[in-house]
Amino acid sequence: MSKIESRLNEIGVELPEAPKPAAAYIPVQQTGNLVYTSGQDCKRHGSLVHEGKLGQNLTIEQGQEAARQTAINCLAVLKAHLGDLDRITKIVKVLSFVNSGDGFVEQPYVVNGASEFFEEVFGDKGKHARSAIAANELPFNTPVETEIIVEIDTSS
Repeated sequence: MSKIESRLNEIGVELPEAPKPAAAYIPVQQTGNLVYTSGQDCKRHGSLVHEGKLGQNLTIEQGQEAARQTAINCLAVLKAHLGDLDRITKIVKVLSFVNSGDGFVEQPYVVNGASEFFEEVFGDKGKHARSAIAANELPFNTPVETEIIVEIDTSS
């Protein structure tokens, strides 16, 4: 078992099977030593962990839980592509969209659910650049959608 998968087990996270694309796109795109994921929602066992808008019918804590699940789903997609998550040398960038009710301006706190997860799993390699963007609607009423860019070891 890889170091990263061992770490996931330690914190009680089991990676799901990589989610299938919901439309006409691929889940990952690799160019050189960079891998880009497509946006991932917060499904766990086939259902969204939360639905709706932050600041309207969801709390920041519920948004953080949803953001954490989007990060887990990003890792599932990367595991399917890479085979071994230990190949990830750096989480470079996180981009999250937050389904926001009118006047909700605390998107950065919501996306901390994903950012803190990556740091918990990868340590310093999990620290990243980030954008947390408000959206007035997201597909399937997911509260958060996240995509990431990672640097990988291409020597193997």
